[in-house]
Amino acid sequence: MPCNLPLIRPDWPAPPHVHAGCTTRQGGVSEAPWASLNLGDHVADKAADVAANRARLATELGLPETAFGWLRQVHGAQVVRLPVPASVSADASVTAEPGVVCSILTADCLPVLLCDRAGTCVAAAHAGWRGLCAGVIEQTVAAMGFPPAELMAWLGPAIGPDAFEVGPEVRAAFLQRDAGAGAAFVPSPSHPERWLADIYRLARLRLAAVGVTAVYGGDFCTVSDSAQFFSYRRDGETGRQASFIWLE
Repeated sequence: MPCNLPLIRPDWPAPPHVHAGCTTRQGGVSEAPWASLNLGDHVADKAADVAANRARLATELGLPETAFGWLRQVHGAQVVRLPVPASVSADASVTAEPGVVCSILTADCLPVLLCDRAGTCVAAAHAGWRGLCAGVIEQTVAAMGFPPAELMAWLGPAIGPDAFEVGPEVRAAFLQRDAGAGAAFVPSPSHPERWLADIYRLARLRLAAVGVTAVYGGDFCTVSDSAQFFSYRRDGETGRQASFIWLE
């Protein structure tokens, strides 16, 4: 039976047999500081609690636990095609097989979910600033194998533009790849020589550059919304929410 977990569903015109969403931190069994629906198995939470939380998510979605393609995320741009026999080191996954779930864990980094307009292929990318700068979005779009104009993307919960303070080296890294990325940075009002970065805008710039113009979401802030989301920047030791997409 479903556990009635609070889930965020994308507001996008995906075909009805494309299922996608994002968990919140609510509805699980983990104790503080991972309270409560922590799905990350790499953050020092009890393994039994993480397993119970993952089982709750699978039950809520009506899927077997083996359907989820959990990755060992490394803040890079590697993309894998699911299914794979076990978790692999990568930051994005793609599949055209029904019942196989592309799954990304985040706690401030940006989850990007994608599908083609016909609903024959789906993908999920973990786009922290390092992976975003390294090209994880471009690599994911390429791995899907469709003309970018046939794709749509949803930007899930991530650190908001008022909370993402970065050093000049982060801005310089993006500017080195794209001079137009400067529009996604504004001077920090509290720290001279530091910047506030808009990771949603940076992702939209990258998507537009490869020809994906149907982009939705991008109106969350994991740092400011402590009731709904885990945030590494806010709390340090904390859990991870999951963003997921699959074909029925």
